[in-house]
Amino acid sequence: MNIEPLSIAGAYEITARVHADHRGEFSRFYCESTFAEHGLNTHWVQHNRSLTKAKGAVRGMHLQYPPHAEIKLVQCVAGAVFDVLVDLRAKSSTFGQWQSVRLDASRHNAVYIPHGVAHGFQALTDDARLIYLHSSAYTPQVEGGVRHDDPDLDIAWPLPVGEVSHKDRALPSLSSIQPVEL
Repeated sequence: MNIEPLSIAGAYEITARVHADHRGEFSRFYCESTFAEHGLNTHWVQHNRSLTKAKGAVRGMHLQYPPHAEIKLVQCVAGAVFDVLVDLRAKSSTFGQWQSVRLDASRHNAVYIPHGVAHGFQALTDDARLIYLHSSAYTPQVEGGVRHDDPDLDIAWPLPVGEVSHKDRALPSLSSIQPVEL
C-alpha cells in the first residue's frame, strides 16, 4: 500500500498494490499493521456501501459531530467518482478548504478522511459503487455537513450537477455551520 498525505491534515490517498494474472486482480483495501505503522485508525465499527446510478449525481457533504465524530475510509469498487473532502475543524489551518481525489475502481485507490472533515462525491460514471469503513456508528442526532453548491466553498464539480437528495440540498452553508470542536 502506498499512503500519501493530502493537503488537508490527517487525510490520505491510499493506493493498493494490484496483483494480476489471467484470472483477474487482487488488491488489499485495508491492512491493520500498515495503518498502525502510519498512525491511522485501525478500529472500524461499521462497513457501508453505496450505489449511485446516474453520472453527475452528487452525494454530500456529510460528517458527524462529537461525541460520534467518525473517520472514514472510502473506496470506489465500480466506476469512478470525484471524491471531495471539506475541512470543518474549528482549529484547523485548512478550515473551509476542500480537496478532491478521483477514486476509480481501476486504480484501486481509497481516501482516508479524518474526524471533522466532511465528505461527498460526484459520480463520474453511471452505477458508481463505493464501500466505506467508519470508526463510529451512524448517529443521526449528530450528523451535519455543508452544501455541495456553497459559493464560499466553490467546489469545482467536473460535470454539471445532476441528482441531489432533498436532505443534501437542505444542508447549511459554510458561513452558518458550527465548526467541529475535537
